[in-house]
Amino acid sequence: MTRTRPARLAAASLIAGAAFAISAPAQAQELPDTMTWSSYDVGSAGYAEASAIADAFGRKYGTRVRIQPSGSSIGRLQPVVSGRADYGFLATEAFFSAEGIYDFADRRWGPQNLRTLAGRPSSFGMPTAADAGIEKIADARGKRVAFVAGNPSVNVKCDGILAFGGLTRDDVEAIMFPTYGAAMSSLAAGQADATCTTTTPSQLYELAESPRGIHWADIPRDDAEGWERVSDLAPFFAPYTETVGAGISQENPAQLMAYRYPVLVTMADKSADDVYAMTKALDETYDMFKDGTAVMPRWKLDEAGLPPIDVPFHEGAIRYLEEKGIWTEEAQAWNDRAVKRLDALLAAWDEAVAEGESLGDEEFAALWEEKRQAAVASLN
Repeated sequence: MTRTRPARLAAASLIAGAAFAISAPAQAQELPDTMTWSSYDVGSAGYAEASAIADAFGRKYGTRVRIQPSGSSIGRLQPVVSGRADYGFLATEAFFSAEGIYDFADRRWGPQNLRTLAGRPSSFGMPTAADAGIEKIADARGKRVAFVAGNPSVNVKCDGILAFGGLTRDDVEAIMFPTYGAAMSSLAAGQADATCTTTTPSQLYELAESPRGIHWADIPRDDAEGWERVSDLAPFFAPYTETVGAGISQENPAQLMAYRYPVLVTMADKSADDVYAMTKALDETYDMFKDGTAVMPRWKLDEAGLPPIDVPFHEGAIRYLEEKGIWTEEAQAWNDRAVKRLDALLAAWDEAVAEGESLGDEEFAALWEEKRQAAVASLN
């Protein structure tokens, strides 16, 4: 099922970025001469990684890549949906937009028929003050947990982590901090006992050196019931053993979760041959960009090219992953379920739009949430 791209969208993003132009080698190449990608802002990890990959494409294939950076989720996705960008190096807005939630519950958006090629695993967990007595996630019951106001990307992941331990926000003292930095600093300041984040924010290193110390609540990969609860809320999470971060090392690894950032996406109706060529190029240039940042070795396709991930894999990517012996029966089963879920959401959105044409925004939002929940429930 292919969703019709909206002709007009309210948000507009500035076209800015880096172009990498080098004379094409004599060998034939399958990539187009020029491409446009969207990404997070200049200075972000997503922009740095997209730039390193674009540079490798330029050097190997002579392909010019223009990167459009944006600080907003809509600004990153809008060029992809409208066809002004071939691919997006996105974050959790890929999942939000496919689900039609948060910014994408607006009647001008709704679920988007996206597909992925690959996504670099990024670990995420619950750092706690060592003196708070939170050894495992379930121990956070009744404790002070720092959330970030107006940041669904962080907060939905934290809800997933709490679900692993059989908890919700109602089971903890959820404290909203006005900024991400304030939430991360709250543990060392004694204002909270735990939060949810990646392993390398500077505030966590400060916590590790503070009198409170740092501990990462354990998220064991063999807890099947815990992972089933996570998949209901955040199906893009997977078990991950992290060896880099505050209070973490090769000698002292942490059992955490991983989501994908950046996740490389395009529209479902993108040519399978084009996506195959893009996936192949990502693989063939890996040795040229893998040292671009400390985490870029995780773009290796046997790690980045398998689910779970925010949206279903594109058929062109699957074709290449099958040829390389990376794609598995389990991966295909996951992808079939993901496509079925997305198709159900797209159909539910069409019903909501038809039924809610005369409704105000609040009434339409309530109707859509009812339809969305029913669509998801029908899959169980």
